[in-house]
Amino acid sequence: MAEATPSGTRGVPVARYAGLRLGLRGGPLHWLLERLPTPSRNPFAVGYLLLLAGTTALTQFGDPQLVHQLQTMSSTDGHHLTSTPLRSLLMSGLWVVGPVWMPYFWAFALTVAPLERRVGAARTAGVFAAGHVVGTLVSQGVVAVAVALGRVGPSILDELDIGISYGVLACLGAMAGLLSRRGRVLALAAAVLLVAHQLSEDADLVTAIGHPTALLAGVALWRPLRRGPGRPRGPLGRLRLRLPRAAKVPGRRPRGAAAGAGTGLTAPVR
Repeated sequence: MAEATPSGTRGVPVARYAGLRLGLRGGPLHWLLERLPTPSRNPFAVGYLLLLAGTTALTQFGDPQLVHQLQTMSSTDGHHLTSTPLRSLLMSGLWVVGPVWMPYFWAFALTVAPLERRVGAARTAGVFAAGHVVGTLVSQGVVAVAVALGRVGPSILDELDIGISYGVLACLGAMAGLLSRRGRVLALAAAVLLVAHQLSEDADLVTAIGHPTALLAGVALWRPLRRGPGRPRGPLGRLRLRLPRAAKVPGRRPRGAAAGAGTGLTAPVR
C-alpha cells in the first residue's frame, strides 16, 4: 500500500514531511545533531570527555583531601614545573575548573570534535597537546620573569594551575584555518571575544598570557594541517566530480564544448 501524503507535498511521505516541519531533517536541529561528537566519528573527543566526566565526578563526590592532593600534584605552577614537569603537564589536563562538566561538552562539540572530523584523532590530539604545553610553558615563563623582576610576589609560583582551556583554544584556532574565509573570520572573532571576556572576568596573569598564546599556537598549525598526509590541498579540500564524456562521433565535435576541453567540475567541500 502506498504511503499517504498530505496535500501540497508532491509525494513526500508523511513521516518525512513531519520530520522536515519539525526541523529533524535538513533543519537546525538536524544540523546540530549531526555535529555532536560520537565514538565512531570522534574517538579522541568522546574519550577525553568521558575522562573529564570521571575526574569531575571525583571532585564532586570523592574525599576532599584526596582531591586536593591529586590536583596539587597535577598543578603546572612554577614550582611543580621545575620539579616534576612531565607529570604536571600530563595530569593538569585531566581536570576541569569548577564543578560543572556540561560547558566543556559544548566546548569540545564546537572546537575539538569538528577539528577531529577534518584531520583525524591523532592530529587533533597533537593540536590539543601543543596548545596545552605551549600555553602552560609561556605563561609560567612570564610569571617566573615577573617574580624575578619583583613585579609580582613569589606566592604566585604556588597557585593552582589546572584545566583544559589551553587545548580547547588551540583546537579552535586550528579549526579556523580549515574554514572558508568568512567562517575563519567569524571563528577568530568569536575566539578573541571569548578570551577578552575571560580576561575581564578574571584578571589573572597566568590566564592573561596562556589563553592568547594557546590560541596563537593553534593558528600557527594552519599550514601543517592543510598540507598534512591524507588531506587534499587547500583550506577545505576539493571534491572532483567527473561527468561522463559525450560519445565521439567521427567528424563531429561535442556541442557547446571547445575542442580538447575537459568536462571535469571542481566544487569546494563544505
